[in-house]
Amino acid sequence: MEGLYHAPVMLDEVVRYLVTDPGGIYVDATVGGGGHAEAICSRLNEAGRLICYDVDENAIEFSRERLKRFEERVSFVHSNFADLKIELRPAAVGRIHGLLLDLGVSSFQLDEGNRGFSFRTDERIDMRMDRRQSLSGWDVVNTYEEKALARVLWEYGEERNSRRLSKRIVKARPVHTTGSLSHIAEAVVGKRFLTKTLARVFQAIRIEVNNELENLRAVLRDSFDVLAPGGRVVVISYHSLEDRMVKSTLKSGSTETTLPANIYVASGERPQRFRLLTKKPVRPSENEIQRNPRSRSARIRVGERIL
Repeated sequence: MEGLYHAPVMLDEVVRYLVTDPGGIYVDATVGGGGHAEAICSRLNEAGRLICYDVDENAIEFSRERLKRFEERVSFVHSNFADLKIELRPAAVGRIHGLLLDLGVSSFQLDEGNRGFSFRTDERIDMRMDRRQSLSGWDVVNTYEEKALARVLWEYGEERNSRRLSKRIVKARPVHTTGSLSHIAEAVVGKRFLTKTLARVFQAIRIEVNNELENLRAVLRDSFDVLAPGGRVVVISYHSLEDRMVKSTLKSGSTETTLPANIYVASGERPQRFRLLTKKPVRPSENEIQRNPRSRSARIRVGERIL
């Protein structure tokens, strides 16, 4: 059962940074397969509580079953973490003691058929984490104008061949499957650099489809309001676009940053809202990378709300 989802990344480090009060209220805003949530629940006492969020209904169902023995102290919300502040109000839980954000896509989503997240299979391009939404990867690939598609590939994938790829994709439309998209990319960059190019292209389309950076910006902005004084936010990011935003927020208290300049516009000095507990990002050990290769790009940053 556990093998359906990737092993929780840097489990011990996450729990050590996050759980400061065993009787506190915590939020796992990206519960996925429930690996981190299970370890958090194991550290809580009878007064402690964990609220689990995820946009993927399969993740909610899976983790609900996994955490069944903790059902008196755990609850589930099928929602995007961008709505965290709104969703917490009806629960009347007050300020929380810790917030965990494990960003990116799960192994289950990559490997599950008919989700269209991976270039290693040939299926319809989808990439929706929340199947209730209308915009899919197919729409991005087949309906965006050439310049708009190139912008997505450049800004969200940092792909240097974004213009050439966009032009070739538009010319080949309709592009229905991940396999067809992969063949188009190979025609542009060749086999030598194909894997890295595909990783960037699929990342860019996924970010666009799921509005990932704007959603991250929203939850980071709201995190100060939902955290109790001394409460912590622990973020695991997997690519530089996410990490730059997290670092900027925890250092300056603002989600606005100058990198990349065409996405976020720098503003003036902001009052410091967090104390950065990780001067450098925490990275997985070599042993963990060997056990779980998908953890290689992960990095943890931790901020504590200033009193």
